[in-house]
Amino acid sequence: MEIHQLEILRELGALGSVKAVADTLMVTPSAVSQQLALLQRSVDVPLTRKEGRNLVLTEAGQVLADAGAAVVTAMADARAAIGSYHGSGGGRVTVSGFHSAGQAVFATLARLLDGPGQPQLELSDEDVAQQDFPALTARYDLVLAHRMDHSPRWPTERVTVVPLLHEPLDVALPAAHPLAGKAAVTADDVGGEAWVTSHAGYSPADVLSAVAAVSSREPNIVHRINDYSTVAALVATGGVVGLLPRYTAGPVLHPDIVLRPLKGISTRRRIDLLARPENLKRRSVLTVCEALQDIMAGLVKQG
Repeated sequence: MEIHQLEILRELGALGSVKAVADTLMVTPSAVSQQLALLQRSVDVPLTRKEGRNLVLTEAGQVLADAGAAVVTAMADARAAIGSYHGSGGGRVTVSGFHSAGQAVFATLARLLDGPGQPQLELSDEDVAQQDFPALTARYDLVLAHRMDHSPRWPTERVTVVPLLHEPLDVALPAAHPLAGKAAVTADDVGGEAWVTSHAGYSPADVLSAVAAVSSREPNIVHRINDYSTVAALVATGGVVGLLPRYTAGPVLHPDIVLRPLKGISTRRRIDLLARPENLKRRSVLTVCEALQDIMAGLVKQG
């Protein structure tokens, strides 16, 4: 039983002949007859009967036509509702972000979109390993995700990727450290240092593995901490060095530490928005995407 078959049945009840229905719907009489025959096969009571040269509805046919009219109206309402939903700038939008991205952009995003007609934000932090970000798109409209340049690409057959930022990880040093006076450092410079780094599967741990390979030194890992504010606080004590993102670490930096580029090693990570393709058809979600792109561009200018 199809919606267009119910529409034909309703028109037949109103117009009284197959030809009149065909003329109204701008199809051939044979097409009308064919759809009525298909509809009849789906029910076990007669829907139409001959009355002279006309085809009219039986009592059962009229009941189904009336019910069909309600279905057609409901479908029209549903199409209007989904059109309004897609076109509205003020709908609910759920966003997840890993910790450093949340620290860097969430407050600014909330301020920027605070007003009548703006999306209703629901923000959450999700600090997962790189390979687990795509799965979060099942729970959130937008997912702030990161991966290193050399990491596997996102599964674009399942998610849409909106690039936001290409960000280096820099070496974080105590301000009084002998290497703090250099414009940049190498793997040989820092290979023998005591480190605070992330857990395995996260960007800083990947970079430190490259430092160890280039310097041919087993890294002296003292602490494993994923939260960048804690990393910055530990570096400031003077006992360890670490890795912090150049642009998004702004909220956790203070005068007791400095950031220095690491030469000779690829340290860049990509910060992207991941989303289910259907979510990006909503005006409210696109508004949040555009705001995040502007915020990230502003971070690069400040850096």
